[in-house]
Amino acid sequence: MNIKDVAARSGLPAKTIRYYEEIGLIRPLRGANGYRAFRDSDLHKLAFLARARGLGFTIEECRKLLALYEDRDRASADVKALAEAHLDEMERKIAELRAMQATLRALVESCAGDARPDCPILTGLAGPPCC
Repeated sequence: MNIKDVAARSGLPAKTIRYYEEIGLIRPLRGANGYRAFRDSDLHKLAFLARARGLGFTIEECRKLLALYEDRDRASADVKALAEAHLDEMERKIAELRAMQATLRALVESCAGDARPDCPILTGLAGPPCC
């Protein structure tokens, strides 16, 4: 398959596929003409990467997941530990976003939103950090 075909089948842009090749996540064959020749195994890895990235795994986490996927002697505990660490990080970020949301909601609710120049939102943003 060429890059156009594998992009269509994996759902990833060609630019992303070239980047994944550049950083060593995939290694397609090269024809005599220098063009990439993707195998089914490359397509499978790209689909794997697309799903993992869709779940928010970082590139380095994807690299580890791919290595575990390709290691038939892996322990599922290693995979679970990586996924749990990622889940913990997601939960931490969600908590941060909720705190930000609560702060912004309080600022918005404290603002009259009328023609007067005083604005608690601007006062709150100009003051010391609240959280």
